Amino acid sequence: MTQTKSILRLDGSIRSDESVTRKLTDDIVARFDGADIVSRDSLHELPLINEAWVGANFTPAEQRGPEQQELLVLSDRLIEELRAADTLVLGLPVYNFSVPAGFKAWIDLIARAGVTFHYTENGPEGLLKDKRAIVAMAAGGTQLDSDIDFAGRYVRHLLGFIGITNVEFVRADRLAIDAEGSLAEAHKAVEELAA
Repeated sequence: MTQTKSILRLDGSIRSDESVTRKLTDDIVARFDGADIVSRDSLHELPLINEAWVGANFTPAEQRGPEQQELLVLSDRLIEELRAADTLVLGLPVYNFSVPAGFKAWIDLIARAGVTFHYTENGPEGLLKDKRAIVAMAAGGTQLDSDIDFAGRYVRHLLGFIGITNVEFVRADRLAIDAEGSLAEAHKAVEELAA
């Protein structure tokens, strides 16, 4: 594995000081000494897409008017941040069995046909290859890869859909059941990450 030179860090927790995922992403990012880091707080910065945005997105680039181009400026910037990073560090708490709304907003802004994936006769193909993703996931009782884990499976599928198949999870997924043990396992997983 090549050395990480650039990181895109995306935090989705509504909590700040008490956030388990923010503390884990802090610890993960600290392992990559010297890497350039771009940080995004998905919950507080990103708008939801709307009908006008969808219309602009599906209009061929050469036919977009100034208003449509303006609607896609943030999406284009987010995609460039994603392209520039060789490693993604995602802090994702599980809310009601799924990902936070802010993270879904980020997904909607970066998952664009012809830009981050395209369709082939064999189905969709992701265009953002050769990247690594480390996902810090926290949940009260939704265990990663269990029958009720709709967040972890969704994240793994979505990242693969845009071409990112090297996905590792650092999980603190039993906080309501055994917070001390769950956090200890998560911190051990961070220590074992290849930097």
